[in-house]
Amino acid sequence: MRSLWKGHIRFSMVTIPIRLYNAVDSGSSISFNQLHKQDNGRVRYEKVCRSCSETLGGSDIVKGYEYGPDEYVIIDDDDFDKVKTKSSKIIEIEGFVSTDEVDVSMYDTPYFAGPDGDVAVKVYALLAKALSESGKLGVGKVVLRDREDMVLIGCQDHGLVLYKVRYPQFLRSMKDVPGLAEADVIAEELKLAQTLVDSMSKPLRDIEIKDTYHAAVKDMIQAKVEGKEVVMAADDEVKPVVDIMTALRQSIEAAKGDVKPMERAAAAVADTTDATDDAPAAKAKKPKTAAKKKPKAKTKAA
Repeated sequence: MRSLWKGHIRFSMVTIPIRLYNAVDSGSSISFNQLHKQDNGRVRYEKVCRSCSETLGGSDIVKGYEYGPDEYVIIDDDDFDKVKTKSSKIIEIEGFVSTDEVDVSMYDTPYFAGPDGDVAVKVYALLAKALSESGKLGVGKVVLRDREDMVLIGCQDHGLVLYKVRYPQFLRSMKDVPGLAEADVIAEELKLAQTLVDSMSKPLRDIEIKDTYHAAVKDMIQAKVEGKEVVMAADDEVKPVVDIMTALRQSIEAAKGDVKPMERAAAAVADTTDATDDAPAAKAKKPKTAAKKKPKAKTKAA
């Protein structure tokens, strides 16, 4: 890895020389060029003034903030220099907070921090171990590319990881999401849902986390290069929603047998559909669970 920043982490009287590295490998992403459909020529973008239709170069363009309809205040580099944060090579930890206090929506760009030189190894490892054992995160500030950002410092695999923080004033609230409402949950349904969650629980390492779309795009590109036909993947069939109690019970049984949870629930849908079309056969095909009386509750089912 090539470091992008060199400095120190400091808390109280302890100073740790570190280097920062990008935690995200952006070089693996796939990019495309825009071409003229007729002759495959590369498309060139020109900046044109809407007022006079003149094609502009970089030196002809300034930044403007629209403070009113078609009214702008012009901002130049000297203005930005006046508000530029003074460069500092020290990440001052202002305090330590519990990981439970930090909302996941606040986490932004991750960076790895490594010790800078042999003299830093011991105290670096000490901070990493302390954060790991305490379940705490350090909160500090760092100046990268002339901009000051709040960062969270935590432990990952015996090393330190820094996250830029999204400031709370720029985050929307979950309460603003349309359609959310307080809904009463039937106790029996909740118990079954919790049982299903428990039966499907597993370590994260046992779940494949892979960008399958990235691989599919690479295969598609290679097929086009080789002149082969690109085969479209079939869409997953969306199954109708079944009775929630039936779906939960059958999902639990499916999870115990390490089967996809909704496969048996989908079979129940087919049975229910057949029963609707053929009334005399309805009683024979009706699942036993459906015969159970529903709890007399005034609340709406989830």
